[in-house]
Amino acid sequence: MEPLLSAIASDLVSRAMSLVIQRYGRSKAEETEQKLQRVLLRIDATVEEAEGRYITNKAMLQQLDMLRQGMYQGHYMLDTFRYRGHGDDDEVSGGLTVALPRFSSAKPFFPFSVSSNVKKLEKMLDSLEALMGDMQEFVVFLEGYPRICRQPYSTYLILDKVMFGRQMEMETIRNFLLRQEAASDGNPGVLPVFGAARVGKSTLVEHVCLDERVRGHFSSIVVFTGGDLGAGNMAALRGSGVIKHQDVMAASHGRSLVIIELDGDMEEGTWRRLYSSAARAMEHGSKIIVTSQSDKITCFGTAQALRLNPLPQEAYWYFFKTRAFGSANPDDQPKLASLGMEIAATMKCSFMGANIVGGLMRTNLNIRFWRRLLQYISDHTSIHLLKFGEHPTDLAQRGHPVHIWRMFRTQHHVTICKIYQDRSSKHMVPKLSLQDIHTGCDTYPAKFCTIAWRSTIPPYYTYLATCASQPGCSMVSKKRPRQLRV
Repeated sequence: MEPLLSAIASDLVSRAMSLVIQRYGRSKAEETEQKLQRVLLRIDATVEEAEGRYITNKAMLQQLDMLRQGMYQGHYMLDTFRYRGHGDDDEVSGGLTVALPRFSSAKPFFPFSVSSNVKKLEKMLDSLEALMGDMQEFVVFLEGYPRICRQPYSTYLILDKVMFGRQMEMETIRNFLLRQEAASDGNPGVLPVFGAARVGKSTLVEHVCLDERVRGHFSSIVVFTGGDLGAGNMAALRGSGVIKHQDVMAASHGRSLVIIELDGDMEEGTWRRLYSSAARAMEHGSKIIVTSQSDKITCFGTAQALRLNPLPQEAYWYFFKTRAFGSANPDDQPKLASLGMEIAATMKCSFMGANIVGGLMRTNLNIRFWRRLLQYISDHTSIHLLKFGEHPTDLAQRGHPVHIWRMFRTQHHVTICKIYQDRSSKHMVPKLSLQDIHTGCDTYPAKFCTIAWRSTIPPYYTYLATCASQPGCSMVSKKRPRQLRV
């Protein structure tokens, strides 16, 4: 009898100690979370103040970029800690288990291991506190730079109207354009900008060209596309370019900016002829920017080429969250926010994906709808990985056909054959959008065109998609691991 009582007492003591440790861990986690939130508020205020000023010092721009990246990482860590414990609520989902994709880099964070989560929070807190400590001189110097005049907007409206996450790249291009060239060198400077399809190259350059300082520096800004450049002669191209800016009063200095948007590669011989022609036709101090998906254009540059990469996951979540929730506060709906993090992890940091899917989510802030959306996107991505070995975003960027996920069972599945910019205003823009196909259960013609996405920021591109419809059950509905109950 005594050994039994001893065993029971030992078990009770062990459970009591475990409960005390768990409660202490949770209390410690909440305390660290609050400290991290306070530090992030300071960083948010500093970044917002810095982004509202004309900063020209390169070292300060690098410090601002470090601060901005720390802000994204800190918010991502804080959101992960707050929201991830709310994602597996069977009462809400009706017993549904969402099969998360294997490719997702997002891992469960809370409440599986309180002590390890506290250590992660403390590590992030120490890192951000050290970062802010190093920024004291930065904050002091910031007062010396003039303010940018703009109307105050909410974060949602700002991100809906300006380019997100490319401030450092914008300053790199701006500094290249405003830099004075050596008087002995009469040839125009060339900056190559390259990156994957639809990563934002044209949008980046457009935003730089809208800057008042850039427009005041050049008497004209002209854009040429790949189809105009076959002759390799600048004089022959003068009538084919799109004039973005022209100032007759500033024509005395004669500097011009030429932007060349290549659809693919350009032969080196064609480039040499084009550059030689431009050097003869353009005044001293003129500049050329060349954009392309290919890194082969780096050899064209007189300045170090600028590579435009996709956003890191932390920055992408910051953007995606705002697109999905709009003016709503994610903290008020942690279960939705948890699902939002999972959906964002499937997007491969695609701006177009964030706008299309985020738009769908914003119009229906409903847990069942978001769970259903996550299931379809996850299945759709997993099938492409199994069939082609690549994420559908990567396939689409390389011009490979990709299947469209649909939220209703149909007798037809639809494939995107090609996504391209609608460069001509003469074309009849279709009324049907990709969002309509995602959420609709209609059948479509064998070949048709649809709007993939309309950009709400300059240069306001419309992206069209040529599609094909074929009989047969959709790929996703056939291979889904479990039937949804909605």
